[in-house]
Amino acid sequence: MLFFNRENRFLISLFLSFLVGFVLFMISKNYLESFAILKEIKIILNRFSLSFILVGLVLTFLFFHKKVTWYNAWPNWKNPIVLSFHTIHVFWFWIIGMVMNGIVYMVIIVQRDVENLPSLFWFCLLFSLINAIMEEVIWRGILLSALKKHTSTCYAIFVTSVGFGLLHLAIGFSFFLSLLISLAGVIYAILTLKTNSIYPSIIFHFVINIGMVLSGLII
Repeated sequence: MLFFNRENRFLISLFLSFLVGFVLFMISKNYLESFAILKEIKIILNRFSLSFILVGLVLTFLFFHKKVTWYNAWPNWKNPIVLSFHTIHVFWFWIIGMVMNGIVYMVIIVQRDVENLPSLFWFCLLFSLINAIMEEVIWRGILLSALKKHTSTCYAIFVTSVGFGLLHLAIGFSFFLSLLISLAGVIYAILTLKTNSIYPSIIFHFVINIGMVLSGLII
């Protein structure tokens, strides 16, 4: 690493700190499995253990005397999303995306045992909020910001989206679902870059998490 320039050393260290944080995250996940506590509590604690990754990334920034940036700004809805066949306002792209996903999950939810849904209410809200904030700050916040600044926009979107899917594959999601999560990562990244804010992707992610919990994909 000493033979690389300072910027490359920073990026390599960023990836290494992520890997160390990920290993600690997986160790804590396996450790939690040994406890005789409710599954809902295990899942919530597991989401909090994503802080191992988050802390590692922040420490890398501090070590290299770099400012931690994570798109912490009020959303700018003025930038359009230009598709090959149409140009759409980023706000309506955001709304349509959440509504379409909501409809898909609703079709699954109505087929479940409705009597069990009220008992999931508080777990659903807590899990969805913690997971959305932690994962978005890591992937679309710190990592996307750092990679975009030191490499290129396309590379930043690709790496964070693929990594986002692989993280879910590692914790037990199917390959197909992990692939869909990677595609969702691309959408979250586009929303973050177009609005220059992480908050639209956090809200989108929060809505998706609610759908995943109530449809039975999480618990």
